[in-house]
Amino acid sequence: MNKRRLGRGLDALLGRENGGFEATTLDVAELMHVAVDQIDPNPFQPRRQFDESEISALADSLRQHGMLQPVIVRQVNERYQLIAGERRLRASIEAQLHEIPVRVFDLDDQRVAELAMVENLQREDLNAIEKAIAFRDYLNNYGGTQEELAGRLGLDRSTVSNLIRLLELPEEVQQAVLSKKITQGHARALLGLPDHDSILGACQRVIADNLSVRQTEALVATGEPTPAKTRVRKDEADPGSTPGGGKAPHVLELEEQLKGRFGTPVLIRVKARDRGQIVIDFNNQEEFERVTALIRGW
Repeated sequence: MNKRRLGRGLDALLGRENGGFEATTLDVAELMHVAVDQIDPNPFQPRRQFDESEISALADSLRQHGMLQPVIVRQVNERYQLIAGERRLRASIEAQLHEIPVRVFDLDDQRVAELAMVENLQREDLNAIEKAIAFRDYLNNYGGTQEELAGRLGLDRSTVSNLIRLLELPEEVQQAVLSKKITQGHARALLGLPDHDSILGACQRVIADNLSVRQTEALVATGEPTPAKTRVRKDEADPGSTPGGGKAPHVLELEEQLKGRFGTPVLIRVKARDRGQIVIDFNNQEEFERVTALIRGW
């Protein structure tokens, strides 16, 4: 397997890197207008859920201004198949546009699957379960190791392996992650339980009692969440925590997004209404250089 890294591959493919395209990536990059009903969805699209309000807002913009950035497609027989630009294609259908601008590339299935993952990973669009399914399906279809896939996507191997492990959870728990009832951190903690019923029961309690990730870890370890902290006065409440003392859902979700972005543990400490810390772990020089490069390029 070619071990080229794809973390910047999408920018190169779209012509945003070094003012041009990668010669090794591009076979055909023709710009043309294609009827919307001639473009089929990307069969390798890892994202399962789309925000309908975002699509509607984008459709309104397309009606007013048209599509300024072409979608990326490849030709399959007499039709075209989407590679990148799922939101724009959906919005163009809702806006009832007849034709849209496209760039046509000659790419094989493996490259299309890779670019679909890269597009969503770079934009943090994917839920943890969607990422896990995409990684598993890619390895099943094209072989290779988790370490090789991580290298191609610019991620740590542990990030890929930890996500794929989430697929060991019961379907009901995976759906809870997809619907954002629990976070990836909750789901990872639940993996410490021994069987389907205990995992499902703990998940239901996490949702019902709005447990934090740390309380969920304690529930898995001891059968009971950690005691809630003493309530503080309303005017002194920490905006990053819940009344019970755990972190607020939006803080937990942001931690998970940053972990996915950097491929290493990230801790957000909210100390007061407008003060706190973001702590990013690294374990070696290579990981430090990768994290700092991501920060500089953000």
